[in-house]
Amino acid sequence: MTNRMKTILASVGVCLLGTMLVAQTKKGGILQPQMTVAPEGGSYEKPMGKIGKAVAKGEEWSATTIGAAVDGKPNPGAKEMTVVGEILDFSCYMQIGKHGDKHRACAQKCFTAGQPIGLLAKDGTMYMLMEEEHDLRRDGLTDFRKAAIDHAAHIMEVTGTFWEHNGVKALYVHGYTKQ
Repeated sequence: MTNRMKTILASVGVCLLGTMLVAQTKKGGILQPQMTVAPEGGSYEKPMGKIGKAVAKGEEWSATTIGAAVDGKPNPGAKEMTVVGEILDFSCYMQIGKHGDKHRACAQKCFTAGQPIGLLAKDGTMYMLMEEEHDLRRDGLTDFRKAAIDHAAHIMEVTGTFWEHNGVKALYVHGYTKQ
């Protein structure tokens, strides 16, 4: 076999290997789909309930968020959005793909310990969920985390201020200030 033929065969082999690797690492969808998603906790077509308060256009960010923003100006382009998805432990899901009813107790413990709260949409898109009210969230004067603990592994309709930066998607949920 000539050197030219060996080079061609090696190139074809490298191309096939690259194609296989790309196919195996294709992003999208839900991690560990064999784990069941809360059968008693709603469905993507019929969520168990609603979380978050709708706000008027121009009020996507609260006064405390605007006051805490650099130069008093929050990041532009935020908009209200409603997403249906499973409330899950962002950390466990991203690290090992755990979600659904079988992971509910662990998610509740993680939320109690302060781990980030996530929302998994039907198409596999992940959103980080946080209270919108900046100072109140920072000072522990909100109770969204309690709602997340109560609804871990449930499929809910969540309304909040949507913001995305460098591929990280977040929904800032209104309406959970302690009374």
